[in-house]
Amino acid sequence: MNATRWRVYANRLLAAEISSLTRYYDRLIQYARLPNDDGLLFTLVSCPEKTAVAPGDALPDSRAAGRRDAVLLNGNFNHSSDIQGLLTTLRGSLGRGSRIVAILYKPYYAWIYQLASRFGLRGPEAPTTFVTFTDLGNIARLSGFRVVRVREAIYSPLRLLGLGSVLNTILPAVPLLRHLNFAAIVVLAPEITPTEQPSISVLVPTRNERGNIEAALDGLRAVKDELPGLEVVFIEGHSHDGTWDEIQRLIPRYATDFKIAAFQQTGKGKGDAVRLGFSQATGDVVTILDADLTVPPSALPRFYNAYRDGLGDFINGSRLVYGTESGAMRPLNRLGNVLFAKALSSVLSVRLGDSLCGTKLFGRHDYARFTAWRRDFGDFDPFGDFEMLFPAAILGLGVVDLPIRYLARTYGETNISRFRHGWMLLKMTAIGFFRVRLGVSR
Repeated sequence: MNATRWRVYANRLLAAEISSLTRYYDRLIQYARLPNDDGLLFTLVSCPEKTAVAPGDALPDSRAAGRRDAVLLNGNFNHSSDIQGLLTTLRGSLGRGSRIVAILYKPYYAWIYQLASRFGLRGPEAPTTFVTFTDLGNIARLSGFRVVRVREAIYSPLRLLGLGSVLNTILPAVPLLRHLNFAAIVVLAPEITPTEQPSISVLVPTRNERGNIEAALDGLRAVKDELPGLEVVFIEGHSHDGTWDEIQRLIPRYATDFKIAAFQQTGKGKGDAVRLGFSQATGDVVTILDADLTVPPSALPRFYNAYRDGLGDFINGSRLVYGTESGAMRPLNRLGNVLFAKALSSVLSVRLGDSLCGTKLFGRHDYARFTAWRRDFGDFDPFGDFEMLFPAAILGLGVVDLPIRYLARTYGETNISRFRHGWMLLKMTAIGFFRVRLGVSR
């Protein structure tokens, strides 16, 4: 492969990986394009709006609420003697939803450039700085950022040896060989503590949960002062125990405490119920409270506070830290939860302690991005958990696990079938592995 073909090939693969998040953002800004960057990568990356900013010029303001802009740094870290200064300069124009998307050339290949320099073969525009992920994480923290996602770039020097494009597909999934990749794509989020108090909508999917409705409302009433602008949205799905009638009976009793609404599904499954709830919610942030109350309403202020304080843009409940109440989770279910969490952590390149907890909290403005992602990726999730976790990780929202004590239900029976639904979850994980980890299109 000659140099020109290699450059085009590499840029196309890098652009495809970057586009997996930027096509759902509002704007891509390339900052301080290097002299040896011909702009091909920037041209190939997909985003609704793109602009380039010269070194030293101010970035467009990205601080509007709900906005997501990505700032592309193509090799800038490898040509800088002050990465902290560069990040600090950029941070002032960034909002909470902004992300730095940096292409980082791996330190494993620094010796190639050093050898070329010794023999006078290295040009003046060759990279001089090579940082490890540990070093970059420390520099990011000192600059007011955190690393929210790292993806090994999908091309490798092995391509130059004529080993075929199939290796470039499978390498990212092989624990040791993936480090042979030439570059990584690192996503950084600014650590910005918001001053506003966003309103919150609590979605409560219900099916045959009549005996839990009043307890759920009592629990929400007890924490309403900690949840600004609280709105409660019930979504009832084809119950046969009088759940819908119970919701209607109780609404007037709690209507003076918070805004409350109820809707009935025409479709089936929790995923469909959650989508209906999101279409009706009006709060700035949205969370899900399962009506079985295995996660109690008293835990919701912790989810809200973690989001409000800027600790993450996707707060994910984790039931596997503190243990569970007797009878809350059978041993086989617990083992399955642990295995799925580890599998998805590998697939999504984020660390997840629990991938199947129903309680999650994030900005309502991001749900539109999740919906667009689902249309492109495939509508295959009957539970609704994966279609939130997958795009949250891919888009670099910053997933934070929040440990909760998992309780046993006191009324009714679970709607989950261990084996049938376990098989469905396994299939979804496999689909994610091929489409996300390996980049295989459907």
